[in-house]
Amino acid sequence: MAENNRLVTVAALQFACTDDISTNVATAERLVRAAHQKGANIVLIQSQTHSDSLFTDVGPPNYIVYAPVNEVWMCGQFIDTFWFTSQELFEGYYFCQAQKEDFFHRAKPYQGHPTIVRMQNLAKELGVVIPVSFFEEANNAHYNSVAVIDADGTDLGLYRKSHIPDGPGYQEKFYFNPGDTGFKVFQTKYAKIGVAICWDQWFPEAARAMALQGAEVLFYPTAIGSEPQDDGLDSRDHWRRVMQGHAGANVVPLVASNRIGKEIIETEHGNSEITFYGYSFIAGPTGELVASAGDKEEAVLVAQFDLDKIKSKRHSWGVYRDRRPDLYKVLLTLDGTNPIW
Repeated sequence: MAENNRLVTVAALQFACTDDISTNVATAERLVRAAHQKGANIVLIQSQTHSDSLFTDVGPPNYIVYAPVNEVWMCGQFIDTFWFTSQELFEGYYFCQAQKEDFFHRAKPYQGHPTIVRMQNLAKELGVVIPVSFFEEANNAHYNSVAVIDADGTDLGLYRKSHIPDGPGYQEKFYFNPGDTGFKVFQTKYAKIGVAICWDQWFPEAARAMALQGAEVLFYPTAIGSEPQDDGLDSRDHWRRVMQGHAGANVVPLVASNRIGKEIIETEHGNSEITFYGYSFIAGPTGELVASAGDKEEAVLVAQFDLDKIKSKRHSWGVYRDRRPDLYKVLLTLDGTNPIW
């Protein structure tokens, strides 16, 4: 029997943000275009990862990794498509370090949002799928949202962040209503993808909900770094391992994109400072680390996956066949006893 080869390529962008929208959107576009300059299908983007290798073969033959090197290289192998994922709220600084009513002016309505329109044009031009993170104003409600743009520039719809954190440096509950879209899967030109946002990535229920709806790859735009109240707390490795677990438990690849750089926001108690630790990565379908960025360098990570081979592995592994939803009613409680509805 002939093997199917539904090869797809995913990419994660990592860069430092300024507090100027036009500069950040131009940086995002530059990095997307860098992957496609001169018409290349496979492009390795500059990164200071001390990697001398152009090609890395890791693990089982479900994927191929093209590791970052010091120049842009073009390889002569055909790939079906690129997906890109951007960072959370990449239009400016992560303003949720402070509770300031002025920051609500950064929100814009979903329809006609200028950054979404610009990314629609870029996606259509390059034939790529782009999830676009933005601060959404919806009448008197506000959401931390992602619009998913298909390869022909079509806006496939909206996901609103479900889990809203509230802690020192990450005071999102002041700005964002809890998302009301539920966890969603988007049928793009190339495959079904699930997209969730930052704090959502700590919840295995979110990843499983998207996988149960048929997501073949999970995407998590992110903004996470140091903890202003505790210089000794470094969540970087914990952050990665949790999502690697999602990939392995659901037998799907996973892409996480984080920002880098130091951002200082004036608060009512003085300045608050977060150093975003980057470490954007792509995980394979057994949770293995396939591609990884550092904590200070701008980067584009690229990996190719054969979704048909992964689908066969996912079906044969039995984790979906042997599920017992009838025993999971406790998940509908907060305290393990009383259902919330």
